[in-house]
Amino acid sequence: QVQLVESGGGLVQAGESLRLSCAASGSIIRYNIMGWYRQAPGKQRELVAAIGGGGITNYADSVKGRFTISRDNAKNTVYLQMNGLKPEDTADYYCKQTTGRGTDYWGQGTQVTVSS
Repeated sequence: QVQLVESGGGLVQAGESLRLSCAASGSIIRYNIMGWYRQAPGKQRELVAAIGGGGITNYADSVKGRFTISRDNAKNTVYLQMNGLKPEDTADYYCKQTTGRGTDYWGQGTQVTVSS
């Protein structure tokens, strides 16, 4: 059974940094597409960043140059390094795994709050 556990969220001031972690069990992340999504109150969940099995990355325009997605295959963990945080980055952040068969698995989310 696939489980994704996010951690690293918190309350920071604008301009500061956070690193989110997503630890996977029951699957091998390097064989799947791993993504970070976020959902702000009253808004739809949106893709923030994703990394494929070949290491190709994709970012939302709003975070390009500030956020970096990476993975540690030995730890079976995906990270989201968030620098230069802005109040508009405030949201619940979720990790998602998409398998080669198109099955999606979600973590429980971690809250990020950026104060101005």
